[in-house]
Amino acid sequence: MNTNAQHIVVLGAGYAGLSAALRLAPHVRVTLVAPNDHFVERVRLHQLVTPGTEVTVPLARLLRGTGIRHLASRAVDLDLASRQVLTDDGHALAYDRLVYALGSVTDTGSVTDADTDTDTGTRTGDEKVYTADSAAALRKRLLDGPGTLTVVGGGLTGIELAAETAESHPDWQVGLATSGTLGAGLSPKGRDHIRRTLTAMGVRVAEGRRVASADELDTDVAVWATAMRPVTGLAARAGLELDASGRIAVDPTLRTVTDPAVYAIGDAAGTYLRMACATAMPTGSRAAANVLADLRSRQARPLDFRYVVQCISLGRRDGLIQPVRADDSPRSWVLTGRSAAYVKEQIVRSTVRFLGSAAAKARRAVPRGA
Repeated sequence: MNTNAQHIVVLGAGYAGLSAALRLAPHVRVTLVAPNDHFVERVRLHQLVTPGTEVTVPLARLLRGTGIRHLASRAVDLDLASRQVLTDDGHALAYDRLVYALGSVTDTGSVTDADTDTDTGTRTGDEKVYTADSAAALRKRLLDGPGTLTVVGGGLTGIELAAETAESHPDWQVGLATSGTLGAGLSPKGRDHIRRTLTAMGVRVAEGRRVASADELDTDVAVWATAMRPVTGLAARAGLELDASGRIAVDPTLRTVTDPAVYAIGDAAGTYLRMACATAMPTGSRAAANVLADLRSRQARPLDFRYVVQCISLGRRDGLIQPVRADDSPRSWVLTGRSAAYVKEQIVRSTVRFLGSAAAKARRAVPRGA
């Protein structure tokens, strides 16, 4: 079957959405719906607290010559019966298949009384609380220092934010509070290295301290990094089934269990994977391949993913590379120091290189003169 006339709408231009759109572009018409004009390297958001750092790539650069149409709008409604996406600027996009890749935002829950947009995670009414998503605003606040800053959350995001802030803003007093163990998913050697490094940076670490609200903290700035929440409000309103974690219920091929014309990928999809760019990109590529198989009446393949490593930045001169088993459980040995920082940076940069390579392949497939 010639699929060139088929129209695929991809919602979201993050790691998963771009991976899917670029994989699909040589074979079908693709419309990418995303309000921003740039791709955000979310794995580098913690670096934004350092002055002079940028973590975005213009979408025009990635999409140029690929045939993908970028609609700089926000999807506000899905009509599954008529297979249409409605946007905030009045567009009604008919699709043959839909790929839902709206990702996730930091789950701030009932941190304060500030208002939160359930689809975007944007908060208003509180100048004390920041997240990785608002790290650019946090950088501006830090330049007004000095003061006290407390990171809430002892996972990888919280660790990276605390280390980056302490290193780049030594005039600030930085603390980290976590209800559990610092770096709970790491090996004992990995956790020990992180504790030693943060202590050497002057970060005050409080393990076993549960913080339910920023109002409980005697601090000038609170940075929330406890958990991520999938952006699935749009899906729920449309009638797509969500799983117990609030992610979109999918089968092993990443097709939603509610509607065979809709696929969900990345952080918004209810897979067995943790939320990460390392998992988002493979789901995007696999879903794209399965969309094409579906359109050609061929057998779709289930997602097959195995973990290899966890990478943590500890400022610009130190890091932790934690090898893991296929199920993401940690192995005993680790790589630390400048070597680990270098490896982490190369892995992070490889994501943009992968997207650039996929874009180049899509360009080569576009007929000359098109």
